[in-house]
Amino acid sequence: MPKVGMEPVRRDALVRATIAEIGQAGSLDVTVAQIARRAGMSSALAHHYFGGKAQIFLAAMRHILTEFGAEVRRELIAAPTDARAEAIIEASFAPASFRKESIGAWMTFYVLAQTEPQALRLWRLYQRRLRSNLTHALRPVCRAPAQAADTLAALIDGLYIRAALNDPEAPGEARDHALRVLTMLKDQPA
Repeated sequence: MPKVGMEPVRRDALVRATIAEIGQAGSLDVTVAQIARRAGMSSALAHHYFGGKAQIFLAAMRHILTEFGAEVRRELIAAPTDARAEAIIEASFAPASFRKESIGAWMTFYVLAQTEPQALRLWRLYQRRLRSNLTHALRPVCRAPAQAADTLAALIDGLYIRAALNDPEAPGEARDHALRVLTMLKDQPA
């Protein structure tokens, strides 16, 4: 007989185990059995809760995106109205995004989005939210907020990848680069 109330606990354990395994492997080249073992359960139970490795990974990426969203909200709450774009940039290069596990998950996410429709849908959702948040943040300080948001969103993704593949000092340098570009975008005439 199944233990009542254990499903959320086990799902969470599997999500965290997936992030840890991908971080250790640096790719999606992990098995459901490895993930389940790390979570302290059988692979059959992992399949029961998620169906397969792709679904477990998508749940893990949703978890990472939820954490990222919380980081953005924390930064936005603390930011004055004219510094909301800076807050989004700060959140994008927060230390949590550069943990080995997070880097592995993000890199795998980009690759998986090329072949897995659900991953592509999730990536597009992330992009739309980032663009929407940036556009809203840039309205009071920029004459062409939508175009500036497109530029910053692309820059954030590109700088994140570059920083994730470089040394530990790279996230701060990437953040500073994005902030410099933001300053230029604010100074642009319409």
